Amino acid sequence: MTSTPPAPSSDDRSMLALALDSGLTCLRGLSPRRLRFEVEYGLERGTCHNSFLFAGSPAVLVHPPGEAFAAPFLEALQQLVPQDQALRVVLGDVNPNRVALLQRLLAGWPQLQLVASNAGAKLLQELWGRRKPSPTPEAETSPIPALPPLQVVKTEELLPLAAGRFLRLLPVPTPRWPGGLVAFDDQSGLLMSGRFFAAHLCTNSYAESHRSATEEDRRYYYDCLMAPMANQVEAVVDRLEELPIRNIAPGHGPAISESWRSLLSDYRRWGEGQQKASLAVTLLYASAYGNTAAIADAIAQGIARAGVRVNSLNCEFSSNETLLEAIRHCDAVLIGSPTLGGHAPTPIVSALGSLLAAGDRQKPVGVFGSFGWSGEALDLLEGKLTDGGFTMAFAPIRVKFSPDAPTLKRCEETGTALARQLQQQQQRQQKRSGGGLNESRSDPAVLALGRVIGSLCVLTARKGSGENALSGAMVASWVSQASFQPPGFSVAVARDRAVEALLHGGDCFALNVLAAGKELGPMKQFLQRFPPGSDRFAGLELELSPGGQPLLPDALAWLEATVVQRMECGDHWLIYAQVNAGGLWDESGQTAVHHRRSGAFY
Repeated sequence: MTSTPPAPSSDDRSMLALALDSGLTCLRGLSPRRLRFEVEYGLERGTCHNSFLFAGSPAVLVHPPGEAFAAPFLEALQQLVPQDQALRVVLGDVNPNRVALLQRLLAGWPQLQLVASNAGAKLLQELWGRRKPSPTPEAETSPIPALPPLQVVKTEELLPLAAGRFLRLLPVPTPRWPGGLVAFDDQSGLLMSGRFFAAHLCTNSYAESHRSATEEDRRYYYDCLMAPMANQVEAVVDRLEELPIRNIAPGHGPAISESWRSLLSDYRRWGEGQQKASLAVTLLYASAYGNTAAIADAIAQGIARAGVRVNSLNCEFSSNETLLEAIRHCDAVLIGSPTLGGHAPTPIVSALGSLLAAGDRQKPVGVFGSFGWSGEALDLLEGKLTDGGFTMAFAPIRVKFSPDAPTLKRCEETGTALARQLQQQQQRQQKRSGGGLNESRSDPAVLALGRVIGSLCVLTARKGSGENALSGAMVASWVSQASFQPPGFSVAVARDRAVEALLHGGDCFALNVLAAGKELGPMKQFLQRFPPGSDRFAGLELELSPGGQPLLPDALAWLEATVVQRMECGDHWLIYAQVNAGGLWDESGQTAVHHRRSGAFY
């Protein structure tokens, strides 16, 4: 495998050309910094985008990037494909950013041809002439060129390449990406999987070095985007596993050459919890520019984190029968919409009618969406649902233009709060029907487990800076020293804790050990229920650790640590962290200890 030097870019974005096989090149766009604020970029490890170029006449380009990589990508492509040559582009996903790149491709390669799935072709036709809202709408814009020739792939199809080679194209529609299309090269055994099996991290290496090197990144990506549609994702995995795969190259992140079978198994295992959940939330949305979809992803992640199943449906590509089925068999319905020309899109208006006709008024509903200037669609949804006798689960989430990191964090916490509300309602119903006794709490083993005690602490974390800074805190009592050299400890964090999102590999946090007799104040502050997106440290006088983490001066001692490993343990994550710094606030004080009567609760 050979590569050309990365092209310089003013914003650190660059392009590598990696020769994979005879006549096959991977064009990898590198972005070491966070590319976007969507929730799936939350680990802030940058990203890379993989496109694949098959030489020939016409040349065939699979999975082009979005507009963010336009400059280095077009420069690299010019070195490989003459601009007077025909270029055929296979679209694994269609969105506004990719359409913008395609229009620039057409300007450079007039003999451009496009290949898309049936749903992808429909999206292309809708998005091609649409302009994204701008804070300066009076700005002049250049004319939009006509849509180039378009080949529609309705079922599995073979696309001829040079030298008798063929590319197998398979439509893989999902609610999040209805235009999904994967490509498989029988000659090399390479599956170009697009959105599936991806991870957002920036790496020069074409393939991962070993499975554990990227496991956390791929799991995070799955939880953000795949978990809300676990059933549909498993069906796609079943279909792809039938192919004679030798390696997988997703649209983002390193390729998987040694452990791809394990990754397919992981996808099934990660989806089991969602599919077995007894509670479900139906999430209906449409998204013109990706902003409403980003909000939907964040809400869905918060819901799924709490152990509630999410059924995510894109109203533009879901039949009325599918919508009605989802509305009737769930415990809450959320509906999101952009505002286009002062109105909600037709598919959302239709979905609203289905909800008003078939929805259970005893179940909560929620409204969310983005808008450029006015937001009339959200007013319509809220007004019709309120007038129709529904109870709103939360105040409408209204986002102007694109959501930033704090807004997405608030959306996640909103989803988690809704999931907890549904779980509490279910528990009350179970108590009434079962006489109010939870048998597990009287189990001798569970009672004995409760005698395992730990010190009372407050875990605090802060990430980022300025307007995009994120922070969180929680009371922690499942804490234990885990190593001498290097000094380290473990802490268990419930999956539905808001601060859990700030405790991934490489993240820094502080552990404030509380003092016996002085623990009530900090516990009262951090055991209260915080509204989604609120500041956990409002009104407190804080110190800062050397790494900028919040410290509580009323504590007994403090430790600043960095997350090294995470292990999934049922409804908790066990986090191992190595100590960076620490100190005592009170050398004569004693540690506050948490005594429990049962191992069934905190």
